[in-house]
Amino acid sequence: MATVAVVGMGAMGSVYAGLMQDAGHIVYGICLWDDHVAAIRERGLRVHGASGDRTVRLTAASATSAGIGPVDLVIIATKSFDVEQAARDARPLIGPRTVVQTIQNGLGSPDRVAGVIGAERLSIGVVGGFGASVPEPGTAHHNGMELIRFGSYGKLPFDEVERGAKIWRTAGFNVRLFEDVERMVWEKFIMNVTFSGTACLTGLTIGEVLEDEDAWLVARACGEEAIELAGVKGVPLDVGDPIEHIRRLGSAISAARPSMLIDALEKRRSEVDAINGAVVTAAKGTSVSTTVNATVSELIRAREKTYL
Repeated sequence: MATVAVVGMGAMGSVYAGLMQDAGHIVYGICLWDDHVAAIRERGLRVHGASGDRTVRLTAASATSAGIGPVDLVIIATKSFDVEQAARDARPLIGPRTVVQTIQNGLGSPDRVAGVIGAERLSIGVVGGFGASVPEPGTAHHNGMELIRFGSYGKLPFDEVERGAKIWRTAGFNVRLFEDVERMVWEKFIMNVTFSGTACLTGLTIGEVLEDEDAWLVARACGEEAIELAGVKGVPLDVGDPIEHIRRLGSAISAARPSMLIDALEKRRSEVDAINGAVVTAAKGTSVSTTVNATVSELIRAREKTYL
């Protein structure tokens, strides 16, 4: 049994917390969404979907880390634009043996977390094939449960990365460890880039994007720009044909709506700058054209200005 703090209890963070608590771990959920925290306290946290259906009572759910103290594992599961504040909030949870895992979509979040807490205890996580959402406060649903990947940010010894991963395995998660974290991140990144922006703009699920000729044309072009950029940067993608890899993973969670689409429907800030926009930023100074990702990003930002 381990003590775990999940900082950021959105869809994915709630799935992590619920399954870990169900496995017998001591889990603290830290979340700024008042309605979600209130529902969890009143009725428990329901997690349903690919893993089954259960309602659990977290050890505690609150808006702060006050009073918890150092834990075995800290999972930072906020959106990419909130990671610095989440890292600051997580400081009281980190002891000399705590493993900190930061799990976000896109590029850049681990660097920002390390800037706050240092690199010594930090592990990078990448999650694929879940398609999670929060249908109502106190409830998390996920369409799949494919794979979670972890690697060291640089200074955390590999056996400590493994110690953190073991907690996930005891809760039923499929986990692999990577020494090449850049490859690990980019193999998920190309999937996010392909579906996130296109789904956000069209309102289509992943499966509907794959089936619609026009939507897939845009989505595929977004992915191809990211794939080309990975090649130029010397990032090895060990997935066979990258586009077929993306199609296969997308087909496995065809009913899922990418988080950027959910954010748009809820009129919340999206992670466009860390996903499609990050392709444009990362390509500066290279020969890679990012016209499609730039256009998709600009349209999303323009729409967000109408409600943010």
